[in-house]
Amino acid sequence: MSDHKPKFFTRWLFSTNHKDIGTLYLVFSILGGLIGGYLSFMMRMELMDPGMQYFASPHKFSMFASMHGLLMIFFMVMPAVIGGFGNWFVPLMIGAPDMAFPRMNNLSFWLLPVALICLLISMFVPGSPSGNGFAGGWVMYPPLSTSGHPGPAFDFVIIGLLAAGFSSIFGAINFITTIFNMRAPGMTIHKMPLLAWGVLVTSWLLLLSLPVLAASLIMLFTDRNAGTGFFDPSMGGDPVMFQHLFWFFGHPEVYIMVLPAFGIISHIVSTFSRKPIFGYLGMAYAMVAIGVVGFVVWAHHMFTVGMDVDLKAYFMAATMIIAVPTGIKIFSWLATMWGGSIRMTIPMMWAQAFIFMFVIGGVTGVHMASAGLDTSIHDTYYIVSHFHYVLALGAVFAMFAGFTYWFGKMSGYLYNKWLAAAHFWFFFIGVNMIFFPQHFLGLQGMPRRYVDYPAEFAFWNKVSSIGAIVTLVGVILFLIWIIEAFWVKRKAADNYWGEEANTLEWTLSSPPPFHQYEVLPKIK
Repeated sequence: MSDHKPKFFTRWLFSTNHKDIGTLYLVFSILGGLIGGYLSFMMRMELMDPGMQYFASPHKFSMFASMHGLLMIFFMVMPAVIGGFGNWFVPLMIGAPDMAFPRMNNLSFWLLPVALICLLISMFVPGSPSGNGFAGGWVMYPPLSTSGHPGPAFDFVIIGLLAAGFSSIFGAINFITTIFNMRAPGMTIHKMPLLAWGVLVTSWLLLLSLPVLAASLIMLFTDRNAGTGFFDPSMGGDPVMFQHLFWFFGHPEVYIMVLPAFGIISHIVSTFSRKPIFGYLGMAYAMVAIGVVGFVVWAHHMFTVGMDVDLKAYFMAATMIIAVPTGIKIFSWLATMWGGSIRMTIPMMWAQAFIFMFVIGGVTGVHMASAGLDTSIHDTYYIVSHFHYVLALGAVFAMFAGFTYWFGKMSGYLYNKWLAAAHFWFFFIGVNMIFFPQHFLGLQGMPRRYVDYPAEFAFWNKVSSIGAIVTLVGVILFLIWIIEAFWVKRKAADNYWGEEANTLEWTLSSPPPFHQYEVLPKIK
């Protein structure tokens, strides 16, 4: 088998190599994160003090909030944890020569830049009588997304999200087929590394939930442009039905972002505790349980729509049950570390921080599962704080953990540990300064998505906005350590974390050759 490498444009534009496509996803997610991060930074600067500072109109602030949510979910977290780490490492971990459908893999990636361009265009074309861009929130509820935004901006958002959705569906089909049909001899489903398990469960969630989102977006599109009335009460439609359709996708979407992160954290905790993961089968099937139960709890996002009290009781109980498989994962990570010989490397610091953050986010999630409590804090900053602890401080920390863990394997180079540690501490302190005070703002009653607020909310908003500046320093340090690693070119050994890292990908050179596995390596 030749190790011929194609020329630059052929390699990166027409690539069917899973490692190159994984790299494209990771670079794309950094770009999406920087754009989405800029929007959130400007929102926090606006909210540093009462009154209007930087935004000419409330509409523009709402547009920044809407785009921030969509960009971070569809164009940062999902491309990184599924497209990036999934493409790079699932074939290497299960001993497959590549993904099952390499050309569809290429299509999956290139749909994403098209989708991002559509979303960015939407910010600069007329959205409503009060300004450019779509300002209906990332949840896109009608009638604000139909009659409330008559301009073309939201049509661009719909087209962009449909393109991103098809990208994810194609990727999910590819991962399921690869994992079921292309495992190496002896690599049974119960011997697969936990990242492969996480990506497999996530792929099923994508395949089952995204068509529902696509259908609801198409109905919104025809309501806006073809005279239908799916969500218009005057035509016999029901706007609450859109919320059901959206959250039937939207709640599994949380686990779509977090399950691959669970897999990444499991690898890192095991490697740097110098122990196999505690309760491997329990960990694998906890992910399956989270995936299954995640589909039947969606209406806990809708406790304030006038729902029947018995229905509220069901969704409340089902939501609390998710704490059980999630708790299994938390305690298994702690049991893996317990009695282990822990090495406090940069990836291990990110992994331990992930566990700490995710527990905080999970505990507030159980709190909010109570229908009565949720009614009082619904659409306040308490909700914002909760889901950012799960995602911005959960999934994003797992992304940084995986990136620092596998950076040498992917690039062939080692990073500067001092710069990477500085990135960790600035980011860790900054994001906690942003989001922990928002619990207090929410309990005080400050509503989310508001551009201005009374003076009694000023103190914690000030602390939160200072946290955004600290976080910005962390993001700059992240970019610096990547550039420095490629500039200095410190060569990484083939298994630079030592013998503890024992899945198949660590038996290959760093970075793995363009074509791997002429002969499948043996693993201890």
